[in-house]
Amino acid sequence: MSNRKKRIYHSETRHAQAEQTKHRILDAAQKLFQSEGFENVTIEKLAQIAGVSSPTVYALFHSKCGILRAIMDEALPPDQHQALVEEIKREKSLEKRLMVAAKIARQMYDAERAQMDIFRGAFLLSQELRELEKEREQRRYKRQEESIKVTAKEQPHVKKLNLSKELDILWAFTGRDMYRLFVIERGWSSDEYESWLAQLLINTLIEIK
Repeated sequence: MSNRKKRIYHSETRHAQAEQTKHRILDAAQKLFQSEGFENVTIEKLAQIAGVSSPTVYALFHSKCGILRAIMDEALPPDQHQALVEEIKREKSLEKRLMVAAKIARQMYDAERAQMDIFRGAFLLSQELRELEKEREQRRYKRQEESIKVTAKEQPHVKKLNLSKELDILWAFTGRDMYRLFVIERGWSSDEYESWLAQLLINTLIEIK
């Protein structure tokens, strides 16, 4: 085997090992955060449970907040989310686009469901995570803004609402709290939530004729 091939092999092996270590830490962190609460878990305890050193945890995630950020980001894989965004772009009718928007909300929060209590508790404690959540919501708002603007041009039958208010309604109704209240607190199925949300968006944003 040439030196170049050896280097590539060793590089790929190190990368695979680093990914395994990363996921082992995230799995341990999620279980500890759920069982003991975000504020009660230390990096040292997490490292011990994950079978790694504390410096390894710091090197990969920098802080406990960094670990929680990674858990949030990996809940719904980016390629899966992007596929749903592309589905909205392909749809021509506003009604179908709103149905896909409901599907995106359902799949995103289904993926986050196991961590929702962790997120809520951690956001109350950490300014850094409150800022992170604000950034995530602003990103979600901007993505929906693009869709609403395109829709407003193509679909003249939207109810006579200010464009900004239409976007506010879409953003608020598809927020995490609505899912939490109905699915987690009241025991609705995810299918029921998605169907209800889609119909709510359609009735609110489309002129019924």
